[in-house]
Amino acid sequence: MDLREWSKSNAEYGRRLLDSGIQGARSGQEAFLNGKSLTPFLSESVRNALKPAALGACIGVLGGYRGYRQKSIIRSLAYGLLGGVIGLGASLAWKSRRFTASVAGGAMRNMGKVRDERWLTKHPIDYA
Repeated sequence: MDLREWSKSNAEYGRRLLDSGIQGARSGQEAFLNGKSLTPFLSESVRNALKPAALGACIGVLGGYRGYRQKSIIRSLAYGLLGGVIGLGASLAWKSRRFTASVAGGAMRNMGKVRDERWLTKHPIDYA
C-alpha cells in the first residue's frame, strides 16, 4: 500500500468514525430527552447554576481584595468575574452530567462499532 492509498483509507475511516460519533451523540441526546426539547433542559440548568456562580463571584472578590489601593478594586472585580465564571461552569457541568454521559455513551457505542468493523476487515477471521 503506497502513501496515497494509505492516506485515502485513513481519511475515509476518519470520516466514517466522525459521522458515526455524531450520529451516536444525537441518538444519546434523544434517548435522554425522551422527545422533549433541549432548550428547557438548558435553561433550567443555567437557572440552577446562578447561585453557585454568585457564590464563586463573592469568593473571587474577597480573594482579590488586598488593602485600600485603587489597583485592588480592579483586581477584586477581575477575580470576582473569574470566580463567577468558574462557579457557573462547574455548576453547569455538574447539573448536566447525566445528559453528557448519555451523549458521550451513544457516541462511543457507535464509534466502537466502526472501529470493530475496520479491525475485522484488516484482520479477517478464518474458521477453516
